[in-house]
Amino acid sequence: MNEVLANVKNLREMTGAGFLDCKKALEENNNDLESSVDFLRKKGLAKANKKSSREAKEGAVGVYSDDFLTAVILINSETDFAAKNEVFLNFMDEIGALALKVEDSKLSLENFNNKIFDGITIIDRFKNIIAKIGENIVLSKFVLIKKSDNELISSYIHNNYKKNIGKIAVILKYKVQNINEESNLLGKNLCMHIAASKPLALNMDSLDKNLIEKEKQVQLETIKSSGKPSNIFGKILEGKMKKFYSESTLLNQNYILDPEKTVDDIILNFSKENKFDIIEYNLIALGS
Repeated sequence: MNEVLANVKNLREMTGAGFLDCKKALEENNNDLESSVDFLRKKGLAKANKKSSREAKEGAVGVYSDDFLTAVILINSETDFAAKNEVFLNFMDEIGALALKVEDSKLSLENFNNKIFDGITIIDRFKNIIAKIGENIVLSKFVLIKKSDNELISSYIHNNYKKNIGKIAVILKYKVQNINEESNLLGKNLCMHIAASKPLALNMDSLDKNLIEKEKQVQLETIKSSGKPSNIFGKILEGKMKKFYSESTLLNQNYILDPEKTVDDIILNFSKENKFDIIEYNLIALGS
């Protein structure tokens, strides 16, 4: 497959647009995929968030915790068959247990790969498992979340191969005034909500400013091409951005267990009797 056809194929997977439309978009944008996606969206030929559905690699995400640290690792494999294999899953548990021995919660993926445990680097451990399984195995993501005495961590695994390993993992760190069954349940349910709704950020303030500006430009171009009067462009844009924020930020999303309320509504109501504050969340999934 030549480079032109490969780019067209990638753009079609990212946008759902037709072959000729993708070819034209690439020609107009010097074969730049990101610019071509925006070009197609402005023409109304691509779905806004289709990019998130591009083909995922195989593998699994694992979650490991002790009293003060939670480690999340994503290991990719070439096939789904390998990811479900007991040898692969046991290897994930081995790497997860080693991750909990790391004292620096800000340690990079590269430095973890070069770290030595019992005389063997993480990289060499991967070489050994590759020889055993017979296909390429790669540590793609490595996240450490540290918590203090007054903080809690809830987690959720979706499409699980075993209790702590699956295709999607969510970690929620929060403070709560009283630790009880209700607060633990809310933490767990919020993790399930995040796995289902995949927010891009906690709230509007934490959204990437470049992402917001790009969305405004795309929506404005769409409005301009709609034929509506220019004097109402601002009002229409305001409505579209409000919808964007409600779909992309956790606190503004409709809560999956009570769609008439936002996540923020649920937390505020719960906090009347037991103050609940989200500190951070992590969503790690195959293909992300």
